[in-house]
Amino acid sequence: MTPPAPRPTGARPVGAVTRGTTNPNRLRRMDRWIAAVHGPALRRSDDPVVVDLGYGAAPWTAVELLRRLRGAAPATEVVGIEIEPARVAAAKPYEQPGLSFRHGGFEVPLDGRSPSLIRAANVLRQYDEGEVAAVWQRLCARLAPDGLLVEGTCDEIGRRQVWVALGPDGPRTVTFATRLGSLHQPSDLAERLPKALIHRNVPGEPVHAFLRDFDRAWAAAAPYASLGARQRWITAARSLTTDWPLTDDVRRWRQGEVTVDWAALAPRTG
Repeated sequence: MTPPAPRPTGARPVGAVTRGTTNPNRLRRMDRWIAAVHGPALRRSDDPVVVDLGYGAAPWTAVELLRRLRGAAPATEVVGIEIEPARVAAAKPYEQPGLSFRHGGFEVPLDGRSPSLIRAANVLRQYDEGEVAAVWQRLCARLAPDGLLVEGTCDEIGRRQVWVALGPDGPRTVTFATRLGSLHQPSDLAERLPKALIHRNVPGEPVHAFLRDFDRAWAAAAPYASLGARQRWITAARSLTTDWPLTDDVRRWRQGEVTVDWAALAPRTG
């Protein structure tokens, strides 16, 4: 897809103001996954610019994203983009080499640069499900050829997170991530499904079937609980591979993650 033309000076940013809720370390699970999975692409890039889109009322997530990604790709630059001018002004004192903040929205104003990564966390929750595909397409069109869009949702302190990873070609995977010590059963993550999936957690939809099977695998792995929640999660994930196309392995499962091919969970039409 051809990137859209830069936003004319003075033009109104695309999108709506979010609630702006944020907390330190809220997105650490997502950051950790990005560094592990997309770090090699950032290292290969001649212009490894990363966008924290809709970072909220405080700049913590952008500051943390820079630190975590520089551990994987030292040349990474992070640009925090917010549609609310007052939030940009409040973030300016936190700028440092490799970290800047600017006013904008889904048009992703980067002066002609194409980002290697766009992270949009807790941004689309207030939108209608029918609006998601157009936002995804717009953001993916801004990506570098090997770029990645990570769009998802988490709870207020980052214990439970679900996100979709998309490339210029569209959605690729869905990742479920949790603090295992706080988990009762995998379907606890249903309340953090991204907007494209949260209303599809009903009988007859693939994501509902996946969470049902994950709960069953978790229950069957109960004997492993004596070895810790991590071993129970790993055992349940391994069991899921019989019927579901997981794209990761025990190295990520140990982190409290499971990643599934998007095509297996994509909403049914209608």
